[in-house]
Amino acid sequence: MKLILAPMEGLTDPIMRDVLTHVGRFDWCVTEFIRVTDSVLPDHIFYQYCPELRQHAKTNAGTPVHVQFLGNNPEMLAANALRAVALGAPAIDLNFGCPAKTVNRHRGGSILLDEPEVVHLLVKAVRQAVPAHIPVSAKMRLGYMDRNYTLDNAHAIEEAGAAWLTVHARTKAEGYTPPAFWDQLRPIQDALKINVIANGEIWNYQDARTCQQQSGCEDLMLGRGAVTTPDLSLCIRQHRDHACLSWAELLDLQIRFIRGPSKTEIAMLGRYKQWLGMMSKHYPEAQALWTQIKRLKKIDDAIQILCAAQQQR
Repeated sequence: MKLILAPMEGLTDPIMRDVLTHVGRFDWCVTEFIRVTDSVLPDHIFYQYCPELRQHAKTNAGTPVHVQFLGNNPEMLAANALRAVALGAPAIDLNFGCPAKTVNRHRGGSILLDEPEVVHLLVKAVRQAVPAHIPVSAKMRLGYMDRNYTLDNAHAIEEAGAAWLTVHARTKAEGYTPPAFWDQLRPIQDALKINVIANGEIWNYQDARTCQQQSGCEDLMLGRGAVTTPDLSLCIRQHRDHACLSWAELLDLQIRFIRGPSKTEIAMLGRYKQWLGMMSKHYPEAQALWTQIKRLKKIDDAIQILCAAQQQR
């Protein structure tokens, strides 16, 4: 079984990838999407989204990082993919799943699932551009507003030369509202020769098992569940529904996170508050910590509270 950390805009950024791969056992992770329009992006953009390129495209824990692109221009997607590979990207992923209105309005992400022939063209262009030993993959949803083209898109991606396909088990219209329709992945799994990776609503070990049983997919991509419960990958691998890490160990992770590199103090503190708010859904201790930190404006003050919480454990 392979477990992959999902690409999530504004969430699984380089700092979060560092923290989650430090504690978890992921086979690889995928960057937030890099939007491509009508030019080859300057190198600093690649390093902004994937600073791991400077260290053999691996997190500090040694987990490989794949680079994901989003766009609808085949020539430019191909050229940017080639540049990413030149900078050290070990694999290229293409985004056909993003449900954001601003992205879809510019004919990117999940809206392309109404045009399987375009999906095929984009994957094929990238596959033909990068060296044969570099895997090209794609991530999609079951569809845009409906599931009329689910298998058409899956076949289009496979026939274009993708090495594997990840499917979020909902349409764009279904967003992130439970449930995820894991059973709808089985026809895709049965129809394709390439590997299909299941994604969506995997919050614990039991979810992982049920998803595998219903979808027929062995490999799983973990998204919000991995952020909300940082030891989720460990629990799945150890077949445990209860926490693998203590709250004291999770406090260490939070300090590692908040001390990570960031452009501004306010941005870093905002990211930490976002993460703590997500964890508060699962950990009572996080809820208590949130009440102390939510109004803070200085990182040092937050670190002081975290260190005090450590000493109380």
